[in-house]
Amino acid sequence: ERQQQQEKKSNPLLLNSSMQPNLTVGRTYSTPLCFQDSTDKELFDPLPDIKVKVQSSFMVSLGVAERAEFHAKASTETFPRDLSQDYSITTHRRKQGLLTLNGPFSTGKKQLRTNGVFGHPGGRLVVPNTGVSLLVPHGAVAENMSWEMYMVINQGEASVQTLEGCEILLGPEVMYAPPGLDLSCPVAMTIAHCAKVDTENWNIQLKRKTQDSKWEEVMSVEEESTSCYCLMDSTSCHLLLDQPGSYALVGEPLTQAAVKRLKLAVFGSMEAGSMSYSLRVYCVDDTPHAFQVVVAAEKTRGGQLLEEPKMLPFQANTFSLQVSIQDVPQFLWSIKPFTTCQEFSFPQVWCSNQQPLHCAFSLERYSPATTQLSCKISVRQVKGQEQILQVYTAVAETEKESVPFFMQTDCTITSQTGPKAFKIPVSIRQRICATFDTANAKGKDWQLLAQKLHLDRNLGYFAKQRSPSAVILSLWEARHQDTADLDSLASALEEIGKIHSKISPNDQDEPEQNVFFVLCRS
Repeated sequence: ERQQQQEKKSNPLLLNSSMQPNLTVGRTYSTPLCFQDSTDKELFDPLPDIKVKVQSSFMVSLGVAERAEFHAKASTETFPRDLSQDYSITTHRRKQGLLTLNGPFSTGKKQLRTNGVFGHPGGRLVVPNTGVSLLVPHGAVAENMSWEMYMVINQGEASVQTLEGCEILLGPEVMYAPPGLDLSCPVAMTIAHCAKVDTENWNIQLKRKTQDSKWEEVMSVEEESTSCYCLMDSTSCHLLLDQPGSYALVGEPLTQAAVKRLKLAVFGSMEAGSMSYSLRVYCVDDTPHAFQVVVAAEKTRGGQLLEEPKMLPFQANTFSLQVSIQDVPQFLWSIKPFTTCQEFSFPQVWCSNQQPLHCAFSLERYSPATTQLSCKISVRQVKGQEQILQVYTAVAETEKESVPFFMQTDCTITSQTGPKAFKIPVSIRQRICATFDTANAKGKDWQLLAQKLHLDRNLGYFAKQRSPSAVILSLWEARHQDTADLDSLASALEEIGKIHSKISPNDQDEPEQNVFFVLCRS
């Protein structure tokens, strides 16, 4: 218990249990939230119609079959007949008024945009707290030239939903511009994703929007391509791109073992002038951008984050997601009958496409003397995994101190230009490129550099570049933008130096190579 208290003190996202949510800021939700026809259209919009075409017998089993339509407000008979038995149980319970589907709330059409002016020294564009960034390499812009570049994240309904097939959006749709951008080497774009990367269970593709607003496949992340490079890490995708445009990472599950990560968070606020307290539970794709939509919405209504957000692996097994409230002190708090368990259908969760899903529990205290609320929120996938969110918070109206639930000292930087945007000093970068771009008797050294940096697939893309080493280093920069040192690069260079020492013990160039190994260490 002492360790949990220490963790909460160290995390600025969390509400201090001794403090009261600010009731003077924003809005709170005061309506019972277990219903189908919401009276608050701004907070609860129905899920957009989802129409998908069958591509495989597996996708039929997922319940996203041809001509099948799923509506947040649809009658209980609209589920396809080949959904699992669990859906039938859910439908029966919904008829009894025990469970309700809550769709995503409206997030508005405001675009997230960042821009900067870049010249020959290059730089980096960052959309704060979204996991989206763009690296413009040193030398990409010609000398005595400059370009105003910008990035935009689509905040509206995902246009990639219109694609035929069974793909889901794994991260935000991102555009970088301007059109007609003239660069001498590729830029490196990073987009956070929510997939548990596994080539046996996922077919993941990069898509680009065409001039007529249709989406075309650029490449599969596992394919070799000379037009684009795609590197999938556990939580981010790093792209090397030659042309501006709108890009999206989409995935098609190949088996029921395919998993996408969900982020779970619980927020709370006292309803002004009443004895009621509202708990709102969010289930969103586990990307920084999707969570930021939630953060922005909660800021407007004075909500407070009550527990550290947690990750839940959600499988493509057709089974629904259940959210229930447990261990509410019965003699201190009451909750409306039949609202203790709420449920999202599998298509709602699987096809949410970066739009937050949430449900809420409205509790009422019996006496103003009750100053604390403690309970548990269980979020579990039927025949899947479960997470518990522990709630312990002050609710006394006399304790009206507002605690910000999202603070980051480095989250407002949107544009960096010149050397400060890069981890590798320009002089070191130039010496590495001069060394490894040169052909010798042992072959192209840049291939060994790529191998030691674990970038040794799709080498044909690097081979067509004017400076393969420079492009490799740009990808390394994008991949390690959140780390504080050059250790992995220095270790790779030292290992290469040892290999060359063994092959050519009398090589006169070896002392010079050792110089930049030492520089990288510094």
